[in-house]
Amino acid sequence: MGKTAAVSAAGGARRSRADRARQVADLLRREIVHGGYGRGRLPLEAALAREFGASRNTVREALDLLRGEGLVERCPGVGTTVAAGKYPHGLHRLLGLAETLHEHGEVSNEVRTMGLIEPPAAVGRRLGVATGEPVVYLERLRRLNGLPLSLDLTYLVRDVGEPLFDADLERNDIFVLLERITGQPLGTAELTVEAVSADAHTAAVLDAPRGAALLMIERLTHLADGRPVDLEFVRFRGDRLAMRGHLRRDVEDTRAPDAPEAREATEENTCP
Repeated sequence: MGKTAAVSAAGGARRSRADRARQVADLLRREIVHGGYGRGRLPLEAALAREFGASRNTVREALDLLRGEGLVERCPGVGTTVAAGKYPHGLHRLLGLAETLHEHGEVSNEVRTMGLIEPPAAVGRRLGVATGEPVVYLERLRRLNGLPLSLDLTYLVRDVGEPLFDADLERNDIFVLLERITGQPLGTAELTVEAVSADAHTAAVLDAPRGAALLMIERLTHLADGRPVDLEFVRFRGDRLAMRGHLRRDVEDTRAPDAPEAREATEENTCP
């Protein structure tokens, strides 16, 4: 074998092990997130190698990846232990944060700012308010069991948002309060989830490293009658939360999303 071929083979072997390590890390991450190991110790590297059909070096690389994410700690003579779990956030129902995480502890809310503002044009369009009509702007730091979990930036239509000035926002989800104020249930929401990096301000508020990975949810919530009332931009600490959902593939839903008939069907289903 020539020198070039030998180098290529060695590089291919390294890439193959790195790829396999990512696969093992994904499977281990899932077990950790779903509480498979609790807050205890992971099996020994040799046992994990047998379980996943991988070499010990591959398992070691996988554990290093998880350590870099802050999920595990590796201590000589002790082994690998779960450093921190992730709380599950379901995507299959329209719920507030306290409703979603009620089994995992107490959610508290710190109101950082609240007031009437003239909304940016993009916000006004999403909420369907007239030009020049103010909206209520609310910024909250949300904690779970005392630990910072999310920074929520919320815009609310005025007639729905103003009564919140006298509400207990520290101990209540806005969704619950909105239903009390309007006398009708919430209906649907348009949701976008993406990964963003923590800017200096957000990192300081969430007590996270600058540039840390965050999960950001943009959500426009409608009342049951179809009226949009609540536009939120929520930044979650990515090391403390995992998004979960149950999806179903129906034959009638397999049309291309950009097709006119598909868009019409979507509008009929989400905007009653």
